[in-house]
Amino acid sequence: MGCPAGLQSSCPEAKLSSTTSDDALQEHPKDLWLHNTMSGRKELFQPRPGQGNKVSMYCCGVTVYDYSHVGHARVYCAFDVLFRYLRHLGYEVDYVRNFTDIDDKIIKRASETGEDPLQLSQRFIHEFHTDMDALNCLAPTSEPKATDFISQMVDMIGRIVKAGHGYEADGSVWFSVESVPGYGRLSGRSLDDNRAGERVAVNTTKRNPADFVLWKAAKVGEPKWDSPWGPGRPGWHIECSAMIRELMGPIIDIHGGGRDLIHPHHDNELVQSQAAACECDRENMLDHRDFVRWWMHLGFVNVDSEKMSKSLGNFFTIRDVLQMYHPMALRWFLINTQYRQAINYTERSLQEASDRLYYIYQTLQDAEAALTAAAAAGEQVSVATEQHSNGTKLLKSVEASLCDDLNTPQAFAALSEPLKTMNDLLHTKKGKKAGGRLQTIATLQQALNSVLELLGLGAGDIGAVLVEMRQRALHRAGLKEQDVELSIERRAVARAAKDYASADKERAFLAERGIMIMDGSEGTLWRPGIPDSQSN
Repeated sequence: MGCPAGLQSSCPEAKLSSTTSDDALQEHPKDLWLHNTMSGRKELFQPRPGQGNKVSMYCCGVTVYDYSHVGHARVYCAFDVLFRYLRHLGYEVDYVRNFTDIDDKIIKRASETGEDPLQLSQRFIHEFHTDMDALNCLAPTSEPKATDFISQMVDMIGRIVKAGHGYEADGSVWFSVESVPGYGRLSGRSLDDNRAGERVAVNTTKRNPADFVLWKAAKVGEPKWDSPWGPGRPGWHIECSAMIRELMGPIIDIHGGGRDLIHPHHDNELVQSQAAACECDRENMLDHRDFVRWWMHLGFVNVDSEKMSKSLGNFFTIRDVLQMYHPMALRWFLINTQYRQAINYTERSLQEASDRLYYIYQTLQDAEAALTAAAAAGEQVSVATEQHSNGTKLLKSVEASLCDDLNTPQAFAALSEPLKTMNDLLHTKKGKKAGGRLQTIATLQQALNSVLELLGLGAGDIGAVLVEMRQRALHRAGLKEQDVELSIERRAVARAAKDYASADKERAFLAERGIMIMDGSEGTLWRPGIPDSQSN
């Protein structure tokens, strides 16, 4: 078995892959800069030399023993934005996201529910897909399950043992971290950081407290598979390494997940993947680019300054949040912060996200109504395509933001002025320049829809989405639509009687519950908003 590029200078594959990147990609008009956890800085992204416009991207998936929480949603929405943007730039992306469908947590939960562990995991794979569909995350190219790659894991473990980096003890196989100089380079941790009894559980069968399991000896009543070391099941870390190698090859462009995966998971993936690649001099295993060229990690979703996690019990499932907020509002909340920064999960933040998105969708619906009315009146409206048009400027601004390490907050900020312009024009009476007014509306409408699609926020049927957002607002308020209509009617009666105190009381009653009323030429209408009690 040969080694991947750069692992050993005498290896033919290493020499072949030391060439510069393709001229075509060097001349690409849009330079994408992505932060690399290994280097600690933003680097100009280019696919592996010789791959043309093909990009390989792997994101660590969920362990399927329960409903996924908002922290999971953040990771997969962010990688969905990257997936969409790479394709927008013209790349052919092989995006793989796995499922860990056998694990201690799965076995424990199955024991509690009386289910077969694999049936339990399959059930929650289905629930995970339901959540991802709701959040408008595109399906990855492949979604491998760990249990479908047991033979590949056994083979990889065998390579590691043969190379002198693994050892068997009591039917289990362990990776010897001391056999790899520079272990922990990705996280910046040293072996001294892994003192026995602290972060690593003490196990007398291990040579070093930091050694991690590759193969777990079978326990009574647990799922097991045959191996040269006896029946058992794979350790967590080996799963991703084996699936990446089988589906994507020994070298990939992008690998990532949440920040909590940097250590130990990705530190361990890194050394075991290199160890299994070839029986090279262990000192030559220090070049991280042999396995992954870009490591990308997301900031946590925090609750009261602590990471949201099932182990801490401070999590909110995606399913629970979507009962209260539209999926696109949750997606907006999750990607409105630059992916490397932490997010503080609060009710106020979700309210603000929902309010902003409602405003955008309402603006687009109003624009569509104005353009439809103009067409019905026989007016010809065209979309401006000039480089200096408002629409082109918006698209370029968003692209520039996303090329800067997926700076989604900056991309969202670029929407403000076009939205204001559209609303100003929509509420301007027709005059001598009505044609120019409608052209600007049409141009910005098209550009805004393109941006929303790029960010995974395209509404499809905007009218239906607005109705759904109103229904969820009523649910949050604990009201029915007839309750709102009755309050509006009581307010109208009070105003007619010049009982302004009672009228204000009705408005305040609704506003405290996130229902905003607006008086206009068509009467009094209502829309979702941020509850007054939260805005004080």
